[in-house]
Amino acid sequence: MRISPIDLAIIVLYLVGITILGARYRRGQHTIRDYFLGGRTTPWWALACSIVATETSTLTIISTPGIAYGGDMAFLQLVMGYLVARAILCIILIPQYFRGEFYTAYQLLEKRFGTRTKSAAASIFVVTRALAEGVRFAAIGKVVSIILGTGDRVSVVVITLLTLFYTFQGGMRAVIWTDVMQFFLYIAGSIAAFFLLLHRIPGSWPGVVHAAAAAGDKLRIFDFHFSLTQSYTFWSGVIGGTFLTMASHGTDQTMVQRLLAARNERDSKKALLASGVIIFFQFALFLVIGVMLFVYRQHIPFGIPGNDPDRIFPEFIVTQMPIGLVGIVLAAIFAVAMSNASGSLNSLASSSMIDFSAARGVSASDPARQLRHSRWWTIFWGVLLGLFGLIHWGPVLVAGLTIASITYGSLLGAFLLVIWSRRATARGAIVGMAAGLLGMIAVKLFTPLAWTWYVLAGTLITFAVGSLVSVTGKLDSDPAGAGS
Repeated sequence: MRISPIDLAIIVLYLVGITILGARYRRGQHTIRDYFLGGRTTPWWALACSIVATETSTLTIISTPGIAYGGDMAFLQLVMGYLVARAILCIILIPQYFRGEFYTAYQLLEKRFGTRTKSAAASIFVVTRALAEGVRFAAIGKVVSIILGTGDRVSVVVITLLTLFYTFQGGMRAVIWTDVMQFFLYIAGSIAAFFLLLHRIPGSWPGVVHAAAAAGDKLRIFDFHFSLTQSYTFWSGVIGGTFLTMASHGTDQTMVQRLLAARNERDSKKALLASGVIIFFQFALFLVIGVMLFVYRQHIPFGIPGNDPDRIFPEFIVTQMPIGLVGIVLAAIFAVAMSNASGSLNSLASSSMIDFSAARGVSASDPARQLRHSRWWTIFWGVLLGLFGLIHWGPVLVAGLTIASITYGSLLGAFLLVIWSRRATARGAIVGMAAGLLGMIAVKLFTPLAWTWYVLAGTLITFAVGSLVSVTGKLDSDPAGAGS
């Protein structure tokens, strides 16, 4: 074991405490509205924290500093796109979600195109979310191996079981309020790491700036060179980041569920916009920590297991931070892991329950049975995600974003058909989604296109093919009308 008993005790107390707290929210649950939307009683500021905590994963905390450590801060250009997308979503999508009693994002597609389209979109979501969450669970394994000094992944299973327990019991209300606590914990831990690095680097911040400049301007953010093969430029970042976030926050049930849990449309928009401001400063903090780790390691060398940049921050925590603070920061990283896991479990369960089970006859007239089925879906996804977490995925941040980016375009294209194409049909939407998905798999396998452009490309393919199939289908079904 590589950490002190005091630090280990802090981690154990946190894990047990957050699990007990989350499970207490089972009280007052009578319907799936309570279980999946928290009764729509959550204030906007708590939803904003929950959105950020869900958007932030263990792979974000350990891999974002690794990106800046090995390169520069150009990743922040992608985050600028995150801000643009939020403003667009407040205009075009959030109003659509509050024109009915929706539990999932895909009920919006059902309203326009019917059950088959809803189930097709939900299928893309559950596969994408399961694989992407498997990458996030694997990131936990990297942290655990450094903490314990072994390759043992038993701790990943323990985290999964604890999160599954309180999500099973407490539903969405437990997810949101534990997210809020976990958000403040990991932000506090990251700020503590920042100031510790600042204190130990000779020359403090001016020393960081000087060393970063000497190493090739590692604090550089902007690159205005246009390229379809370079991931982090201003254009791929802002444009690609906009489409990525429009898809992730506008069509992914994990995020949309939080927007639907707001008291009203106005609170939903406030939560989304506030989360954008927070996420920008958060990514800036993680990237600066990566640059500082590069400078710090020039003065005080310490090993990086496997020469893996993803492990530089966890290794610094374990070997360079004082006793007590190590436990707090590691608890913060576990907090992020549990936040992601709980949100994904609840959203996967809600989509499985509403978008699939409802079509097979789980009657709304029996709320107790609906609630019971919802909890069983939570268990099913908990077991499956835990198994996916045992797979080796490679560099975790890029792997997670790439998986999502391949499929997100299909979802976003279908939603844009709802909003912008009056002539779109259910057949067009389904064929468009299939074309977008197959097209992006081909792009990934056979082209050098940077992953930051994937969602835009998938969206264009889906929208274009969906529109074309819709129009030609109408012409074929109504030849007389076509000639008039």
